[in-house]
Amino acid sequence: MAKEKKNKIPEPVPEIDDTATGTAADVEEVMKKYDRESNTRVWEGIPQRVIRYLAAAFSLYCIWVTLFSTMMPEEKLNIFLGLILILGYLHYPIKKSHVRVNHMPWYDIVIMIAGAAPFFYFAANATSIIALATRVTSDPKMVVMAVVSILAYMELCRRCVGIPILCVVGALMVYAFSSVRFGKVIYDLFYTTTGMMNTPINVCSKYIVVFIIFGAFLERTGISQFFINLANALVGRFAGGPAKVAVISSALCGMVSGSSVGNTVTTGSVTIPMMKKTGYKGEFAGAVEAAASTGGQIMPPIMGAAAFLMAEYMGVPYGQVALKAILPAVLYFLGIFIVVHLEAKKLGLRGIPKEELPKIGKLLPRIYLLAPLVVLVWLVATNTHTMQFSASVAIGITILVGLVNNVITMVTKSEDKSDNISFQKGIDALEAGAKSAITVAVACAMAGLVAGCITSTGLASKLITAVVTISGGRALIALFLTMLCCIVLGMGVPTTANYCIMASTCAPILMSDAIGIPAVAAHFFVFYFGIVADITPPVALAAYAGSAIAKAPPMKTALNATKLAIAAFVVPYIFALNPAMLFVDTTALQVVQVIITSILGISMLGIGLEGYLRGSLPWPLRIISLAGGLFLVYPGTLSDVVGLAVLALIFVFQLVRSRKGSAAPA
Repeated sequence: MAKEKKNKIPEPVPEIDDTATGTAADVEEVMKKYDRESNTRVWEGIPQRVIRYLAAAFSLYCIWVTLFSTMMPEEKLNIFLGLILILGYLHYPIKKSHVRVNHMPWYDIVIMIAGAAPFFYFAANATSIIALATRVTSDPKMVVMAVVSILAYMELCRRCVGIPILCVVGALMVYAFSSVRFGKVIYDLFYTTTGMMNTPINVCSKYIVVFIIFGAFLERTGISQFFINLANALVGRFAGGPAKVAVISSALCGMVSGSSVGNTVTTGSVTIPMMKKTGYKGEFAGAVEAAASTGGQIMPPIMGAAAFLMAEYMGVPYGQVALKAILPAVLYFLGIFIVVHLEAKKLGLRGIPKEELPKIGKLLPRIYLLAPLVVLVWLVATNTHTMQFSASVAIGITILVGLVNNVITMVTKSEDKSDNISFQKGIDALEAGAKSAITVAVACAMAGLVAGCITSTGLASKLITAVVTISGGRALIALFLTMLCCIVLGMGVPTTANYCIMASTCAPILMSDAIGIPAVAAHFFVFYFGIVADITPPVALAAYAGSAIAKAPPMKTALNATKLAIAAFVVPYIFALNPAMLFVDTTALQVVQVIITSILGISMLGIGLEGYLRGSLPWPLRIISLAGGLFLVYPGTLSDVVGLAVLALIFVFQLVRSRKGSAAPA
């Protein structure tokens, strides 16, 4: 027996298919596990059509209100909040295990009606309620109505946004009720514009929803596929071409999408299989797509809808916010692009065969797909109309583009009608816009509660004192603490919500006299670190979506994505400590200097991370390269000279090694 056991032939190990990719079902399964927005009710038949048209009607109502309504803010915002609450409970169950076809429990119906009714009552009686001022809370009925609505929104937040932001809101409310009279807190949170009707929900109802609808319409004209084809034509033939295609196409699609996860799924279904086929590992392919798709939210002009909130919080025109965001966004994508290029060189990967690439000549006739974006940017840049009017015009142009697709399909007798516009596609876009608006609006309402609690209790000054004490007044330590808060709060939370919370709590701390960070830099800082939470373990939703498509380990994918997005962890510190990168208090010559040295610095960071430049790079040189990159990225003549010297040293060293044959050839 022992002899037989010794001579037993081992079973063959099953081969791993490195080219296998996940299906839409795989992505949906992963998202249902980690992403609350993916856990929705299942409606079919007549109920599905009723809710579909209700959502479409909500989108049309939002467009009409932003363009033509003369209602008071209290009327508009309360109607908006009431409708969002109804849509939210129609779409999100109490927990993912409670999803049954065409089923909504009686208690959800009760919560939905009881929570929404006070908003509509307030809107119908706004004038008299405003006239009562603080006396409104002397009526027990008015207090109960406010409490029920706030609790209904907090429960909806738990269902569709997540626990972290709810913990912050709950802790602040407990503190507020223990510090200030109960009636005063309820009045501030529900009956004034310092609470739920604060800046976030006002901006959401006024700008964000219309731009979300615009993005939904734009996606149905085929612009995403156009961006992918364009990126293929530009860089697909170079080393590791598919990864570079993923970076460029995700940057372009991200301008429209405004969702890290949505962008990852849309472009990743095309680019990730291409990357794996070329030779990239699954976890690297998924990470490239996740990091690039997450960066789409910092790409002007839309920037994941948070740009409009930033403009309101900072009191500057939206055009200035978009302009200041350009260089940091370019550096972010450049950092990813350089790493994937070096990885391709290190692995000896080739590009896509020329015969398989789309021809630029065939893409040019479809350049009209960019018309909506061009018109939007022009209207915004010239400041000739309001933001909401510009977005509405862009929606109209998008519909015209869809009609052009219809005509071309008819003339060419093409069987591919996927990009054509139709009545049903219009309803689809309106419905998608409304569904996407739910989580953003709920998050903005929670941000309003946070701001209301801080205002009622005067907590802002205490927070500033606490952070200044912990950091000893040192800006770097204060920035580090803020970064941790943003990443923790951003885990599984929409970027807009995370930014609203941090703009209300941490940005004022950074802007205080003791810390001294300029307002623009402080708001950009919290915005950036709210975004990277989508690719930072342990809850990295965009990375998990990429891993599902790539059939790769989620945590490995998230760690690779974090490494690829190194620029997002470095650049915010740089512009916070020296805002010249955001074109604040600088000259044209300094801007040129900042651009050149920042590009070189990001390149050196990529070289240090990958450990490759014309051959493998020894560990001491990798560390020196990382240090030199930081010197170059930091604006300043002395730091630039040091960084350039390090760059020259490393390049000469590698050049000599390659000529002696001691390093692998490129």
